[in-house]
This record gives sequence, structure tokens and C-alpha cells, in this order.
Amino acid sequence: MERTLVLLKPDALQRGLAGTIIARLEARGLKIVGMKLMQMSQAMARRHYGAHVDKPFFPGLVQFITSGPLVAMVLEGKNAVIIVRTTMGATDPAKAGPGTIRGDMAIDMGRNLIHGSDSPEAAQREIALFFKESELVDYRRDTEPWITES
Repeated sequence: MERTLVLLKPDALQRGLAGTIIARLEARGLKIVGMKLMQMSQAMARRHYGAHVDKPFFPGLVQFITSGPLVAMVLEGKNAVIIVRTTMGATDPAKAGPGTIRGDMAIDMGRNLIHGSDSPEAAQREIALFFKESELVDYRRDTEPWITES
């Protein structure tokens, strides 16, 4: 099974949408194997968004992601990365389809509620940044055979 990192950004928590967003991801069949409420430091934000360091929006991105608490999660499931990305919708909520998290709950690209790893390789790197291996729990749900074929 594949794992991916999901961040519910400060705007999701400030708006009281964490439970709704988590429920949508679980409803897709994804399993939570790690979760924590945390305040991201400036140093961690710079590492996490390092690919964007030379872009004009980088300072605002770091300021926003460190402005309040967020929820970091590791989700597991068949094709977890693409399932999360599809469920989130386009980065720009104005272009996100109805039925997606961003399409239904966000209107501003700078306040788009959620981050999800964009590839399995990025997921491995990002998970290691936010979680120690000992913080991830391996378990089986009795519903597994009803979610994916063996």
C-alpha cells in the first residue's frame, strides 16, 4: 500500500473544517496511519517548500503556513497519492471541480485548505520531515476487503 502526506493548513483549522476534510479522505477508503496537531516552524516551512524558495510567493507561503496550527497526517491506501490529489482538486480553487475539497470549500489560491504530496517520491521525503517512523501505526481494518481487491 502507498502512503502520502496530507497537511490541513491553518485556514482549514481556523474555519473548523478539519473534521469534514478528514471525513472526505476516509470516505475515499484511505486509512490514517499517523496524525498530529502542530505548529510549523519557519525552518521546517523552508525545508518543506524548498522547491519554491526562488519564487515571488515564497515569503507569503512561509508566513501563512506558520501562522497557526495545522494537522499533519499520513494516509495509506492503494494509489494514495493520486486519490488524495484528486479529492483535493486543483491548487487554484477557482479551477477545482465541484465535489473536490478545494472546489467545495475554498475560493482563494493562497487559502486552499490542504496540501498533499505530488508523487510517491515526494511523499516519502515529506513524511520523513513530519513524522518519525515510530509515530506511524501499522494496522489492519476489517473493512479492507470492501475497499480494495487483494
